[in-house]
Amino acid sequence: MKAVRVHETGGTEKLVYQDIAKPSPGPKQALVRIHACGVNFIDIYDRTGLYPLPLPFTPGSEAAGVVEAVGDGVTAVKAGDRVGYAGPVGSYAEYALIPDWQLVKIPDGIDFQQAAAAMLQGMTAHYLTHSTFPLKRGETVLLHAAAGGVGLLLAQMASKIGARVIGTVGTDEKAALAKQAGVNDIILYREEDFEAAVRKLTSGAGVDVVYDSVGQSTFEKSLNCLKRRGMLVLFGQSSGRVPPFDLNALNSKGSLYVTRPGLPHYAATADELRWRAGDVLQWVADGSLKLRIDRVFKLSEAAKAQTALETRQTAGKVLLIP
Repeated sequence: MKAVRVHETGGTEKLVYQDIAKPSPGPKQALVRIHACGVNFIDIYDRTGLYPLPLPFTPGSEAAGVVEAVGDGVTAVKAGDRVGYAGPVGSYAEYALIPDWQLVKIPDGIDFQQAAAAMLQGMTAHYLTHSTFPLKRGETVLLHAAAGGVGLLLAQMASKIGARVIGTVGTDEKAALAKQAGVNDIILYREEDFEAAVRKLTSGAGVDVVYDSVGQSTFEKSLNCLKRRGMLVLFGQSSGRVPPFDLNALNSKGSLYVTRPGLPHYAATADELRWRAGDVLQWVADGSLKLRIDRVFKLSEAAKAQTALETRQTAGKVLLIP
């Protein structure tokens, strides 16, 4: 079968499209023929070695396809089921072995590309708004990268709850997309200082929560945007790692909270996974959650796909098709 492999960490030139052996399912595993897989920033972190993985490996943590075979003891799915998943590494391939409890059946009316676009980023937006900082009507959010894959979904969920969303974006085109997703106030961060803009928009009060996937370049000012006892939710680091900082700053800035969550800890059981994925896929099916698939590449074009994401050329989801 064809797969993209990383034999040593580094730039996109380290993504090697090659033939590897097709695997067979073991106990409690299912073999999934992949029809579409998502491209996410975590794939870039894995490729560069920011999140070290044993070498060589097949990147990718999200896909949708059809169960081709199951191993002993599998009861959650059967051959022929349409399924999606997020979490296990190895989706940049024609086939992947997945623990059966991590597979979610795709509802009727949702195609493979939609399912692959919804799973990881949709469940991320879900845990951020429903668990890490459970949003309530009337609260105010600062959302960085509001026109990104997670940003467009999180904005819709926050708007549905009744929160006010202030979003940062880089261009007028991305501003228009963020507005369509429910962002109330747009900050073009290349043209104005987002900290000053937030203070002006909130009459100096600050926001209840900052959802920040950017990291290094936004961290300090994000803290300054929070109201007393507000929370900074750092769920990514597209601009680089946040350097060490003095925890006493959290006290001096208003007894603030900072957390660094990840999806595996918010979808750690079959019940929790199916709750989050079930909500997301149901909202996609009934039209209350709109997906935006920005670009679709061939599996052999994985390097182009990651470059587009890494250089902020995209607004919405990037997919690979085996």
